[in-house]
Amino acid sequence: MRLIKRLAGGLKRFASASREDPSINTGCSEFEVNNWLISDFIVKKLVPLAGIHPYPLAELNLMVAAVCRLKPQQIFEWGTNIGKSARIFHEVGKHFRIPLHVHSIDLPDDAEHGEHPRSDRGYMVKGLRDVTLYQADGLVQAIELYQNNPGYKTLVFIDGDHGYESVLRELQGVIKSMPNANVLLHDTFFQSALAGYNVGPFNAIQDVLAASPGKYRVMSTNTGLPGMTLLYQL
Repeated sequence: MRLIKRLAGGLKRFASASREDPSINTGCSEFEVNNWLISDFIVKKLVPLAGIHPYPLAELNLMVAAVCRLKPQQIFEWGTNIGKSARIFHEVGKHFRIPLHVHSIDLPDDAEHGEHPRSDRGYMVKGLRDVTLYQADGLVQAIELYQNNPGYKTLVFIDGDHGYESVLRELQGVIKSMPNANVLLHDTFFQSALAGYNVGPFNAIQDVLAASPGKYRVMSTNTGLPGMTLLYQL
């Protein structure tokens, strides 16, 4: 009986520790998180739920770290598809007790696009109270929603059309209309631009950073495809 109680107590302490705030040295100007806590959460919760496609482990780590360190109150994303990224953000907020609301936007039903989810749109997040689904132009809808709570800590996740023009428009629109927002972008592997494929996101980020020097710090997963980049302000 004593052994059972000791094991139960140990499991309880472990569960409590795994829910600790992974942010470290929050008064420092540098980005730092406890990667052991984040890794434990990813392996035990996110991978069984969401797998590793389209977000490999390194990218899941950056997504979780961004939410834990920056603690957004509202997240705007477009390119909902089945709702995998929205579900990831929801699970991070739930597990680490970060109050947030995810606004996930996808194309209208009559729009034509190769990745249009149709009837599968957002099925991974339907019924979740802290996730709201929309059908509209992602940037336009996000700006409209942002204006309702411009003082909220904001994270924008751009993972829609990967063309240069669209990503450039979206990034410029975020900078102009959501000045306090931090931005995560997917499919940003720098080698893609050198190889001549999927060059849009990487080149758009470089041009935006050149036009807004000093506004953002940059953190990227650059070991291989697909790649993810965080533009953040601390």
